[in-house]
Amino acid sequence: MASPKPRTPSNPRGLRDITFALPQVEPAAKRRARRLLDALREHHPDAHCELDHTCGHELLIATILSAQSTDQGVNRATPGLFAAFPKPADYAAASPEQIEPYIKTIGLYRNKAKAVHAAMTTLVEDFDGEVPRTMDDLLTLRGVARKTANVVLGNIYGINVGFVVDTHVQRLAERLGLVEPGMTVPMIERHLMALLPRDAWCDTSHMLIFHGRRACPARGNGGTHPICRKFGTACTCKA
Repeated sequence: MASPKPRTPSNPRGLRDITFALPQVEPAAKRRARRLLDALREHHPDAHCELDHTCGHELLIATILSAQSTDQGVNRATPGLFAAFPKPADYAAASPEQIEPYIKTIGLYRNKAKAVHAAMTTLVEDFDGEVPRTMDDLLTLRGVARKTANVVLGNIYGINVGFVVDTHVQRLAERLGLVEPGMTVPMIERHLMALLPRDAWCDTSHMLIFHGRRACPARGNGGTHPICRKFGTACTCKA
């Protein structure tokens, strides 16, 4: 007799539109994650997306530009870029070479100029110049992977279909005991989605990023922040 196939965990109630199964997590782990969420809300009530933008396509572009770059560096470049190209159609009508001078201060600017041009061209040709509202559609744009799509969906439309995992979130998810060390980024995202309430996914990513930038940097420099003192497993961060 053939052995039964391993059962694939189904998504919990309320997450039927998530296209992949989330891991099973213990109730105690969920309760701990909720307590951490409460602590983050207490210490970082002003957490928000730090990429400057006034509309959806600007945030999309800024997020594409932020890959392997700092938000501050992107924010220094985008005012001139957004003024020169106010609409997606303006990027599509230009060339990557015409976009390059506005973002030369950002790393990998030539490749990013090509990505921005291609993404805005697709936006115009396939989506009437509107930023898509679904993960699948956003992933058709050049330069857009799940992280960028999650940033746009969560901050522009309030749609949570995933969890933004940047370097800060990846580091803190381990340090604060939310995931096992060495877990891949896709699995970190799925574990955070399973642990935390869906309506808090976008906000929690901002709070973790704020905490990582302001209190728990990659290289700790003495002292211990109250959140890390309570939840941390390997933190040497500033108070």
